[in-house]
Amino acid sequence: MIYHFYPIDRPMIWGAEQWILSAYPGRDSTCVETGTNIWHMLCEQKERLVGKHVFDRYGDTFPLLIKFIDARDDLSIQVHPSDAVAQKYNLPFGKTEMWYALPSSDDARLYCGLKQPLTPEEYKQMVENKTILNALAEYSVRDGDCFFIPAGRIHSICSGCQICEIQQTSDTTYRIYDYDRVDKDGNRRELHTEQAAESIDYRVQDDYRVQYTPRDNEPVNLVSCPYFTTNVLQVNRPVVRDYTGLDSFVILICLSGEGTLTEQCGDRTDDYPFRQGELLLLSASSNAPVQLSGTFRALEVYIE
Repeated sequence: MIYHFYPIDRPMIWGAEQWILSAYPGRDSTCVETGTNIWHMLCEQKERLVGKHVFDRYGDTFPLLIKFIDARDDLSIQVHPSDAVAQKYNLPFGKTEMWYALPSSDDARLYCGLKQPLTPEEYKQMVENKTILNALAEYSVRDGDCFFIPAGRIHSICSGCQICEIQQTSDTTYRIYDYDRVDKDGNRRELHTEQAAESIDYRVQDDYRVQYTPRDNEPVNLVSCPYFTTNVLQVNRPVVRDYTGLDSFVILICLSGEGTLTEQCGDRTDDYPFRQGELLLLSASSNAPVQLSGTFRALEVYIE
């Protein structure tokens, strides 16, 4: 089976998020076709929905959360815990994620990773002195840029960014610095200096941007990690994607344009149209060749 979902809009202090697929408790996506939320679908279908190895690993928790982010102000400087650190604090999962940049403002930028080595003590001192930005790698943002943010990597999306985010099903964020901002009640948001210090990966890389070369009508891998594999597809003619043998659900996120997914079910042919901003979930039980047609750019996500 192939499913659409209703989006969940979330206003934020810095802009807005649209959760286009979520099984986060209390914010479960409702399926257009079934009228039930994804948690109920997973409880009923189990491995038929997500795949045997995914169900064996995650049980009745859908493992991914997909968002569109509209940053009208800078988000806090933050870090997410690993699974191990999260479980120490009685949380089920850590948070590894990735960003794919959509058309953004000309001056859009973001922070991703450290540009200089730090010790935990030096980090705490820079947070106290409000100089932590000086230690972070800063990037201008262009349409199609991709960043992988494993648990432990300091990061922040800044004003003007439009982002598609793929992440573990977790809403755990440790704020490091929030620009002394106050909420609607005049209160500063809580910082999590100690938890962040325990979570940060203090290693430094030369470049945190994912390097890839786009190609038309074939998948280009962006990220492969234990939590998800993500490819980008730029389609301008009919393309067949063969998911036979993939023991996982598949998510297609349309980033621009519009298209149709065609599935052959015995003697019946079913068409599933989609357009910019929409998502399709292909259940593991329907993993077979499908045809994609139209003119569009999409992210293809699954778990290996």
